[in-house]
Amino acid sequence: MKRLLLCFAFAVIIGIGNVAVMDTGRLSRESFPMGFVFGTSTSAYQVEGMANKGGRGPSIWDVYVKQPGHIANNDTADVADDQYHHYKEDVDLLAKFNFDAYRFSISWSRIFPGGSWKVNWAGVAYYNRMINYLVKKGITPYGNLYHSDLSLALQEKYNGFLNHQFVEDYVDYAEFCFKTFGDRVKNWFTFNEPRIVAALGFDNGVIPPLRCSKEVGNCTAGNSAFEPYIVGHNLILSHAKVVKKYREKYQANQKGRIGILLDFNWYEPLTRSKIDNYAAQRARDFHVGWFLHPIRYGEYPRTMQEIVGERLPKFTEEDVKMVNGSFDYVGINQYTTLYISSPETPSNITSYQTDWNATFASKFWVALYCTLGYVQNCDLCKRAVREPEYYYFRKWASKNQVEKVD
Repeated sequence: MKRLLLCFAFAVIIGIGNVAVMDTGRLSRESFPMGFVFGTSTSAYQVEGMANKGGRGPSIWDVYVKQPGHIANNDTADVADDQYHHYKEDVDLLAKFNFDAYRFSISWSRIFPGGSWKVNWAGVAYYNRMINYLVKKGITPYGNLYHSDLSLALQEKYNGFLNHQFVEDYVDYAEFCFKTFGDRVKNWFTFNEPRIVAALGFDNGVIPPLRCSKEVGNCTAGNSAFEPYIVGHNLILSHAKVVKKYREKYQANQKGRIGILLDFNWYEPLTRSKIDNYAAQRARDFHVGWFLHPIRYGEYPRTMQEIVGERLPKFTEEDVKMVNGSFDYVGINQYTTLYISSPETPSNITSYQTDWNATFASKFWVALYCTLGYVQNCDLCKRAVREPEYYYFRKWASKNQVEKVD
């Protein structure tokens, strides 16, 4: 089977109470090649609601959002968009706007409230209803198995991603989804943005489970020098083992495909100097290469191996066989482009971010919302994936951040 490169770049324009309209000029569906898939995407925790109802168990985000000050207006996901009850209206809108596909995520704790095998059949019924209605309306379902909402039970039981037991529990959960929904869901993703899970959850500790070194952030526990790499390693092994399971037991009969969604920025050197070029390449290796390189080549980028050294977990020979080539497609969540320079003095803190040994020339949200990153990252992936059949792009913006391109 040819591997596919999917660059999920849907322009999502968010307006509260009003419909935001973009002037597309002469751009239309006919501007795109035959077979190009137009769609949109959501994550379970952001849209479903019913966070503590319908048999769903809590996730690590439920605890986080209930702590005052973490979320603007102290909002929670208890109701959210209430897609649990209004999925038909949402799907009808997709059909009205002539979308081809809808990527949704499945809430692990809605399927397994306790983290493993005791099934919440009310949750299963909800996903069956939504998937069936998508198919009825001619919308192709893309199922994402994980989007940041780890079962709280597994976090409390063995520290979640830090424990290798997570790999086995994740495979069990994924296999249940293949058995239950795979007759209709033919396009799967193992994880959405696993780098974010490892970096923001265990390096600077700004998202659950809020772990980092004391010198890095305001965390009560964690080790930014080691834990991000342990978590990243377990996520890669989880992904690869699930892909192996799907290929061996389900792919032939269900005739589906499976891949992973990665977050992408493009890092451009601030100057043409060698040191800035090296800094930009290190940033690309530590950001995109951390997960893309292993699933393509069975090893971490050479830059990471040299800089992180013994803190970087090693793949066994069996791991390499399993990880190498563990995708049918790669989804690109493309965000922005940033200038990178070499720091004047190295940091005295050891962490995932300082391992980059690179300086951002601007704050993330004052970055270059430009097409350069799309072109460069798609070229990067094309060289890594080889023979991609087609591309999607994903870009999001709020109503006030719509990019204007001359």
